[in-house]
Amino acid sequence: MILAVLQARMSSKRLPGKVMALLAGQPMVWRQIERLRRSRTIDRIIVATSNEQSDDALAGYLVARGQSVFRGAPTDLLDRFARCAESAGQPSHVVRLKGDCPFIDPQVIDAAVKLSLSSGADYVANRLPSTFPAGLEVEVITGPALIAAATQERDPKARVSPTAFLRLDRKTFSHATLKAPRDLSHLNWRIKTPADLAFARSVYDALHIADPEFGFEDVLDMIGGRQDLAKYAGAASRAA
Repeated sequence: MILAVLQARMSSKRLPGKVMALLAGQPMVWRQIERLRRSRTIDRIIVATSNEQSDDALAGYLVARGQSVFRGAPTDLLDRFARCAESAGQPSHVVRLKGDCPFIDPQVIDAAVKLSLSSGADYVANRLPSTFPAGLEVEVITGPALIAAATQERDPKARVSPTAFLRLDRKTFSHATLKAPRDLSHLNWRIKTPADLAFARSVYDALHIADPEFGFEDVLDMIGGRQDLAKYAGAASRAA
């Protein structure tokens, strides 16, 4: 089984509640789930959020719509991520995705999963080096590698990212990288600020009604013809 884990929370410092902000009439988190469901390689999707009260509304909304949710440690994301995978059974691969990326492309996800399967690498990503726009990050980890790493003793600061251990430990974990056809790493489509949200809403208003399955190339074409939007897709800031 290939499991997709979408990390989402309501307590963003710069833009609280952003995952429930509306894009073309639906919460951003739901727009992401719609896109993930179009993947041809993902077998199951779980949204992983914290067990804090601030995320009760998010979890309740998702469960009411039939979406699987896992709730765990608010700061130990490695533990939450690994326990989420364990709760799903024994996935052969886990796809990590972030909750502030409403432009995630199912075709990019499928390409990363296929590279993981063909290469046999413990860790496959499109961020080492980054050639896709920020907001299209995909990480694919083998289930055994994730569980093994989560059970090792680690500094608490190292556990705030569920995949940092894989990115840094190239001796223990084998790597493979998915690259874009051209370098687009200067673009930033993650939703961190009100301006980012305004950009996402403009794109969704323009593209989603005509084609709910629009891909990142469609966003690129739109930006190319709209200077008022291009200024919002500035230099990328990539966090763990």
